[in-house]
Amino acid sequence: MADVVIAGGGPAGRALARACARRGLATVLIDPAPERRWRATYGLWADELPSLPESAVACAPSTTLAFGTGPHILERQYVVLDNAGLRTWLTGGYDVVRGTVSGVDHGGLGSSVRLEDGRVLAAGLYFDASGARLRGNRYEQTAFGVVLPAKEALRLVDSPGTAVFMDWRETESGFLYVLPLGDGTVLVEETSLARKPGLPPELLAARLRTRLAAVGLTSRGREERVRIVLDVPSPRRGRTVPFGAAGGLVHPATGYSVATSVRLADPVADAVARAWERGPAEAASAAHRVLWPSSARTVHRLRLHGLRSLCGMPSELLPVFFELFFSLPVELQRAFTSGREDLPGTTEAMTALFRMAPGSVRKHLIGWHGRRGLLRSG
Repeated sequence: MADVVIAGGGPAGRALARACARRGLATVLIDPAPERRWRATYGLWADELPSLPESAVACAPSTTLAFGTGPHILERQYVVLDNAGLRTWLTGGYDVVRGTVSGVDHGGLGSSVRLEDGRVLAAGLYFDASGARLRGNRYEQTAFGVVLPAKEALRLVDSPGTAVFMDWRETESGFLYVLPLGDGTVLVEETSLARKPGLPPELLAARLRTRLAAVGLTSRGREERVRIVLDVPSPRRGRTVPFGAAGGLVHPATGYSVATSVRLADPVADAVARAWERGPAEAASAAHRVLWPSSARTVHRLRLHGLRSLCGMPSELLPVFFELFFSLPVELQRAFTSGREDLPGTTEAMTALFRMAPGSVRKHLIGWHGRRGLLRSG
């Protein structure tokens, strides 16, 4: 019997498997396609993680810009992950089983994890890191991108090595994302902030073609399609411990989750190892407590409120809103985008935005002003 069984072979699942194995827990990772490369482009703020090996970083843009109605230089280092290097760093110490989980049965001394091919794995503790399920009418962030030679992308940015985190100019309730990949190419992506349901990739592809044609470019090159479920609720405590996107770790306003998942892997594994001798139920409870303390649950509710407010805002006001956001002090930007347990910082950022906003924007942000109003609206 394995001590820990984890479903899902993406960055979240492998980070957790590595962390558990390094603490002496016999760990099994279930992956439906263990050899499949990670094709998504992962970007994150460098300050969201304590450190990454150089092999896991593909590019660190020299400048990161954002445009609401005007340009802003973002005073945080943005990095693009090297997927192969990240995967190598997260590999080792655990067994990998090819398969897909069809069900889990929990007992007093452990769990039985059933696979679609009929096999059953015995586990002390089961984590679900298999990704968020699209069930019903959910808020989604969708994007369509193409990879262009860096020289061509200079028609969209002023200098090589520059990333554009968001460009809301000439928007149709979507923004342009420009990201150097470190290999002489640049990802140019048309992104829909959040919709219920998300905009189809065909529409985003047409918008990107129009945007590129305006500067004399075509959309040839490797394509990338993105679909992220944004409104996964914080999970209830139980014997199955959801982790990563499956566990609500996606930021409802930004769609980011990889940095949070990798950062939380070590403290979750620490908690499980400390509680292990008290049995699987207590180990699961310990993992839940680390993942979802009361401060994180409250911040998550506030972020979901922010998501709903933005989705109810007319498209012509979105550039105005983001102009205000990028005008905030960097510590408040960081609190809202990365402070998962920072309730005071998140509240201060949302309150500052409300106070700065003109009436046309403010009426869509009712509930953002004042901590009591924020908590009540969440």
